[in-house]
Amino acid sequence: MTQAGAPAPPEAAAAPGPVAIIGAGSWGTALAIHLGRRDVAVRLWARDPGFAAELARGRENARYLPGHALPPSVAPTSGAADALAGARLVIAAVPSRFLAGVLDAVAAAVPPGAVVVSATKGIEGRCCRRMSELLAERLPGRPIAVLSGPSFAREVAAGKPAALVVAAADDRIAVEVRRALAAPAFRLYTNQDVIGVEVAGALKNVVAIATGLSDSLDLGENARAALITRGLAEIVRLGEAMGASARTFAGLAGLGDLVLTCTGSQSRNRALGLAVGRGQSLRQAQEGTRMVAEGVETVASALGLAQRLGVSMPICAAVAAVLFDGRAVADALAALLAREPRPEEDVSDSLTRAAGQPPAAVPTRA
Repeated sequence: MTQAGAPAPPEAAAAPGPVAIIGAGSWGTALAIHLGRRDVAVRLWARDPGFAAELARGRENARYLPGHALPPSVAPTSGAADALAGARLVIAAVPSRFLAGVLDAVAAAVPPGAVVVSATKGIEGRCCRRMSELLAERLPGRPIAVLSGPSFAREVAAGKPAALVVAAADDRIAVEVRRALAAPAFRLYTNQDVIGVEVAGALKNVVAIATGLSDSLDLGENARAALITRGLAEIVRLGEAMGASARTFAGLAGLGDLVLTCTGSQSRNRALGLAVGRGQSLRQAQEGTRMVAEGVETVASALGLAQRLGVSMPICAAVAAVLFDGRAVADALAALLAREPRPEEDVSDSLTRAAGQPPAAVPTRA
């Protein structure tokens, strides 16, 4: 027992056994490097056999995360059976639009008792499903968790400090995943609000595109702050309509990730907004990088959900008008500024109400 006021002792990390990471993009590779630093046996699955061989030979992901060596315990492979055999933890880290197809390729090899973690921030396009819903559908019977929060892949790969959230409906599963992934520089909090964590992680990318559009016109930091704040209001409105807790959006998975993605120099969604605002077409902006800007896929899904639930999302609508309808960036942002004045509400009211609720997050002691 510790004395009152004394720091809690570090939580002992449970030995997770083999970990399979599905997706060898920047985020999947960063997570593999993070675990490899702890000598965890990691199988990093890439769908392309040539790319998997390139990773194994060069011990570096030169395509998506150059400059960061793969630790010896990380084994790249393109064989689903090789990657997943005996895995107790399976992390899905592929872009949302590819997840269904990837699951078709690997589902049969996922061990029945494995815990499956979604590390993908997006909403599936056709049916507007969250990633955990898609995983539960394609991998029935497996416990599902979500990993989200403010985290650039390059910084995690470099071992720089980060704090994220592990969400699962069953808190025991969230704690199990936390113990498997946490490290002193990789602090994890648990949360049972899976909907809120996923909605926050997906929608912040759309708001980041909006801030990139605004920054491309040199509208200033005041405008950026306004977009971030009102973007948060839209995210809270949609999340609450879907059954999420407002409290979640004030934490790491909500406000923390939103601020990072809207202001960080490594944000691919903000970079896409900048490129489009400076005259590139959406296709040109997407082809200018190997990385996927999830906000492009998410904005249409979010607006579909908003229409179904009767939720107003003017910033998301403005982003969609620019990306898909050819509306001039200046016109779209001017329309936002010209909206009828109204009392500030929703997000402040929701968060004030949530402040009186019991804590939804439990910090790790790693």
